[in-house]
Amino acid sequence: MYGALLGDMIGAPYEFDQGDKTKNFEMFNRGVHFTDDSVMTIAVADALLDVAADATDEEIRKGLVKSMQKWGHRYPDAGYGGRFYGWLFYNQDPKPYGSFGNGSAMRVSSVGWLYNTLDETRRMARLSADVSHNHPEGIKGAESVAAATFLARFGASKEAIKAYVVNTFGYDLSRTCDEIRPTYHHVESCQETVPEAFAAFFEGTDFEDVIRTAVSLGGDCDTLTCIAGGMAEAYYGVPEEFVRECRARLPKDFLEVVDRFEQARQKK
Repeated sequence: MYGALLGDMIGAPYEFDQGDKTKNFEMFNRGVHFTDDSVMTIAVADALLDVAADATDEEIRKGLVKSMQKWGHRYPDAGYGGRFYGWLFYNQDPKPYGSFGNGSAMRVSSVGWLYNTLDETRRMARLSADVSHNHPEGIKGAESVAAATFLARFGASKEAIKAYVVNTFGYDLSRTCDEIRPTYHHVESCQETVPEAFAAFFEGTDFEDVIRTAVSLGGDCDTLTCIAGGMAEAYYGVPEEFVRECRARLPKDFLEVVDRFEQARQKK
């Protein structure tokens, strides 16, 4: 989960096409901070860590909604999208609203670590998306990212991960980052964020290079880099100096969830 949190924070200063689309930037500058991507990543992890082994899908959904609303109310100014803001704050019993926004994919990183089968990973990713982003593209975004994280965690090659994602989810992952970068712009759909995050992950040569590559694409790059960073952590691990920088920028209640997640992850 450190990878996703770092991706969000490092990408945040360049969101809304504010960067100059280069890999050469100060990694931990003054603008580095967590956004709604990190808040909801924490919320999903917090909910799933409390799921009983025999919980039904409906019980899991209710736990996810409760956790997302709890964390949203703790951090109301984190930069949520308009419809999701209403879902968080103006409805005691919120329903999914057919969104294919990239929020479903940016909050799913913990799912790839918490389960020991690909089927269960995909089921939980689907549930984490379905509570709000229940459009097929929203669900596909979450499932594909969680599945790739799971496969990387168990040592699959990038070639095998790419083949699985293309064959299972139908994404076109043929474009290189050099092909994407010149015309890519800020867009908040899964369809135009998840493939780009995969491109950065597949082309990056280590954790830091994945982060730099994702930021260099521009667009909604806190979310794009959050997604890519989560997968990169599973494939490469996260350098200790990056972990320290991440922890230094997180509030105490975030760190409590992160530490609980790390303990659960190490038992898998």
